Amino acid sequence: MQRQGRYKEQDMSKPMTKTQLVAAIAEAMGSDKKTAGAALDAIAEVVVREVTAGGAVTLPGLGKVACKARPERQVRNPATGETITKAADKQVKFAIAKSLKDSVNA
Repeated sequence: MQRQGRYKEQDMSKPMTKTQLVAAIAEAMGSDKKTAGAALDAIAEVVVREVTAGGAVTLPGLGKVACKARPERQVRNPATGETITKAADKQVKFAIAKSLKDSVNA
């Protein structure tokens, strides 16, 4: 899938910045950048709130953001070779949607 408008010339080795993303969303929505920026910020806020609470959020066409608990485990300090116990923690995971994988590999 190719980017539309002036963004298709962007170097693909560099990630799109928030400013560029907001401009592309505004163009796709046919609205102004302020509205698009507010929409992007609202989506990010909802995702953070849900994942922090232990839930998951599915972003249609992109994937699923979820928080997984990791148990206490043994890890090795590569500098000293010492084995230490790392406390249990949580890790945010993003599972890519099949439709996105298929479109990238098409």
